[in-house]
Amino acid sequence: MTKEYDLVILGGGTGGYVAAIRASQLGMQVAIVEKGRLGGTCLHRGCIPSKTLLRSAEVFRQTLKAAEFGVETDNVSLNFTKVQERKAAIVETLYKGVKGLMKKGKIDVYEGFGRILGPSIFSPMPGTISIEYENGEENTMIVPKNVLIATGSRPKSLPGLEIDGQFVMSSDDALQMDELPGSMLIVGGGVIGIEWASMLSDFGVKVTILEYLDQILPTEDAEIAKEMEKQLKKKDITIVKNAKVLPETLTTDTGISIRAEINEETKDFNAERMLVSVGREANTANTGIENTEITLNNGYIKTNDYFQTKESHIYAIGDVIGGMQLAHVASHEGIIAVEHMANQNPQILNYENVPSCIYASPEAASVGLNEKTAKEKGYTIKIGKFSFKAIGKALVFGESDGFVKIIADKDSNDILGVHMIGPHVTDMISEAGLAKVLDATPWEITQSIHPHPTLSEVIGEAALAVEGIQIHG
Repeated sequence: MTKEYDLVILGGGTGGYVAAIRASQLGMQVAIVEKGRLGGTCLHRGCIPSKTLLRSAEVFRQTLKAAEFGVETDNVSLNFTKVQERKAAIVETLYKGVKGLMKKGKIDVYEGFGRILGPSIFSPMPGTISIEYENGEENTMIVPKNVLIATGSRPKSLPGLEIDGQFVMSSDDALQMDELPGSMLIVGGGVIGIEWASMLSDFGVKVTILEYLDQILPTEDAEIAKEMEKQLKKKDITIVKNAKVLPETLTTDTGISIRAEINEETKDFNAERMLVSVGREANTANTGIENTEITLNNGYIKTNDYFQTKESHIYAIGDVIGGMQLAHVASHEGIIAVEHMANQNPQILNYENVPSCIYASPEAASVGLNEKTAKEKGYTIKIGKFSFKAIGKALVFGESDGFVKIIADKDSNDILGVHMIGPHVTDMISEAGLAKVLDATPWEITQSIHPHPTLSEVIGEAALAVEGIQIHG
């Protein structure tokens, strides 16, 4: 007998399992079809494992600097095997937690590859799900009233830079390294490339970044990107911009060599390993969307504001629809989609209110418009900036590089964007996110008392600086 569900979700990553939990709370009978492990890229190949490695790199870096704090340490060394073991243990703990959430929500999980079928004997509309198993077991058919596609994305490559998992790696491969190389070429100076560069450098690896554009972190505010470049160079990271990598990769027993064109001149670059970090592409292949009326735009599934596709009973969220490819965005999109299915009238997601974070050293975080975009949109702006160098807690921490920048509309005084670079800013950006949701003004931020001494005082000072009345600068 074919089992029926109110909702079947293709993909058990962060967006998928959060949507499943919300659907269960709304009384739906829910199933997830996941070909890998629950938690998806974020838990197993992205957010959690990479940030675990970054934390180990941070501890190692701080230990090497311990003498500056009056703490004498001798014979400090890195055991990368234990670093990887810690990463695996944290991932496994969280994986068990997700499985427990599925059990608590009475959500059925099918461990196989789900494919959408066209109209059939099971349903007059496309949407019946055929579940295929790697062990050759007979396919399972399940019939949902609604489908949510949350199949995520995978790392892109470049022509001529074929990923072999050993010398030429994606971020997925790099997470599984048994030992650290002596040197690494990173192709791509976006968020993932910058995080890996920072981490590897802190671990003692010689890093070179090749960025195609004239700015690393091209979606960030230009001043943030400039400060990040400055701080990474202090860590002895080589950054080459305007670098067009040519499809002339040479792999040897000892490493890899590539050629790049930089301002019409060619130059060779060599390293033991290379990480290709040039973005991600949607996982839509073989999902059966060709059996539906769903349309694609540059490889991503097109949806409306409630994440419905052209087939009104089929929704899609997360990386597979493009946009802000962030785990917390996928989760929120999933909640909106499910609540729309349940006629809950959810509020449309305003992407300008979504914080984004970069977990390098230094950290960076932002919400809202950057200076260039605000001007392009026609705003007359005013800006407040404040440095961590004037913040007592930053000096106590021994990390006083960086600043907070607040961009406000000169006419309405509303905050348009907040951009941070410095210690623990990924933990502080939520205050700015709340301010953005509430259409707060810088003055309203100043009325929130920031305790002393804390790093968060920098936000209050930056808000005062919008009107030129900062206290400590």
